[in-house]
Amino acid sequence: MPPLQPLSTAETPVHHEPKKLSLTRKLILLFMFCLAQFLDTVNNSALLSAIPALETSMGMTESQYTWTMSAYQLTFASFLLIVRVHPIDSDFTLQPERIAQSGRISDVYNPKIAFVGGVSFFGVISLCAGFVSDTIPIIVLRALVGIASSMTVPSALALLVKVFPEPLEQAHAIGVFGGCACISNSLGLMIGAMFVQWASYHWVFWFMAIVAVPTALACVFIIPPEISNTKNNVEPGVAKWKSLDLLGVTILTVALILFIFAVTSGSTDGWASAGVLAPLIISILMMIGFFYWETRIPVDTAAIPPRTWFYPNFSILFAVALLPFLWWTAVFMIFMTLWQNAFEWSAISSAVHMLPIGITAFIMSFTGSLSRIFSPKWIILTGLSFCMVATVLLALGGGKPEDYWPYIFPAFSLGSAGVMLAFTHANIAIFQTAPSSMAGTVGAIFNGALEFGSAIGLAGVSSIETSVEAIHGGSHEYKGRAAAFWFLFTIVSIQFISLLIFYDRSADHAPQPDHGNPRNPVRRSTDSDEKLSDANATTIEQTELTYLPV
Repeated sequence: MPPLQPLSTAETPVHHEPKKLSLTRKLILLFMFCLAQFLDTVNNSALLSAIPALETSMGMTESQYTWTMSAYQLTFASFLLIVRVHPIDSDFTLQPERIAQSGRISDVYNPKIAFVGGVSFFGVISLCAGFVSDTIPIIVLRALVGIASSMTVPSALALLVKVFPEPLEQAHAIGVFGGCACISNSLGLMIGAMFVQWASYHWVFWFMAIVAVPTALACVFIIPPEISNTKNNVEPGVAKWKSLDLLGVTILTVALILFIFAVTSGSTDGWASAGVLAPLIISILMMIGFFYWETRIPVDTAAIPPRTWFYPNFSILFAVALLPFLWWTAVFMIFMTLWQNAFEWSAISSAVHMLPIGITAFIMSFTGSLSRIFSPKWIILTGLSFCMVATVLLALGGGKPEDYWPYIFPAFSLGSAGVMLAFTHANIAIFQTAPSSMAGTVGAIFNGALEFGSAIGLAGVSSIETSVEAIHGGSHEYKGRAAAFWFLFTIVSIQFISLLIFYDRSADHAPQPDHGNPRNPVRRSTDSDEKLSDANATTIEQTELTYLPV
């Protein structure tokens, strides 16, 4: 194996130790980065409390308010494939060799600029959304907010790693950063409910702007330049953009938008109509075109490199990732609208009744160490079995207020625990399937799958619910919602059976593969592969990588 080549002058990191940050400044920066996580999560959960108010104020149909969620999820997931996400190991630390390869926009450009720009854009778009009272503009603005969010969270994590270079401090900081999402989910429901109850849904958007804009302005001065340095790219700006798979991501996004449009329109316009068949066929052809395009570009540029599908267990873990956000969001949307519209519960009362989901998810987020003791296969199967039982309970009961304690409460607790088990341990296991230098790509694909699964699945849930309600009593009856839960139960059952059959336990706790593995026939050799192969990366000392640009 050839020895490591010396870094060029343009790429040589600064070897002198930068000025250490005070503990106070570190904690302030951690708080600011957690605000980005908070905004991203509240942006979704707070809107769930406001959906009935939006429906009444704007005259939204069921498919239209589904789009208010899906538009955000699609753009967030698609652009995340460009931005890339830093992976978290099973012990909630970042491996140094992974830091060198994960990240795309915050790597090619400056993570401070990506973070401040994303939060600023988030705030401005949210401010504009608060003044909008029409359906289509709201959906468009939600899509733009998804792009902004895809810039903030990865760049925040990139900066956080530089603020806390010590492994123990870094582990605690990342734990706080990740736990903020679980807390914000339930907190967002309450925030949205309070604004809907005591003010108006407009304040849901304005609240996010009020938090985002000052955060962005403060971070301009608080984030020190020494922790936001990137590679000193001497290539012109056009060459930088060539490292981003913009065409592939655009094709994928348009294909999914057309597919979801066809699915949501099928229940109202008829599945045989031209307005449904045309976008459905075009979306399928575009998806085929996307995967073909990914085989024609360099592997280190591709949004989803084809070779990833050939890593052991990668495909089945990707399928598992399609479920968690779908299950949570479907449950939130179905019951928030049922309780407020049919039962006439207040927005705050509805949000309080949702708390078992958030509390259980937060508790189960601390189960990551189980993957060191048991095979992820059995942990994920246990989670899916919990989810199956919970979904059956939701399908059988829930149509009356008195069903909450015997059916809904245990289903919320059991289902959220199961989904969190599947989410946590699929997340941990999928990073063991690929080389560490592919970790940024794997993280982006996994997190993109969470959002894509939710967006596409919600379209199916909405279509089924609307179709059944059209012939069985309307939206105030529970039959359409029960049918939607049976659809979810079918999805979970298919995943359970597929995982049981196709998951290869021999790959558990095994060393990560390298790029030379013959099981990856679609691999193309690239310069970045040679520079950051696993064998070479392990020869770089952690102290050196601490100052490598993120």
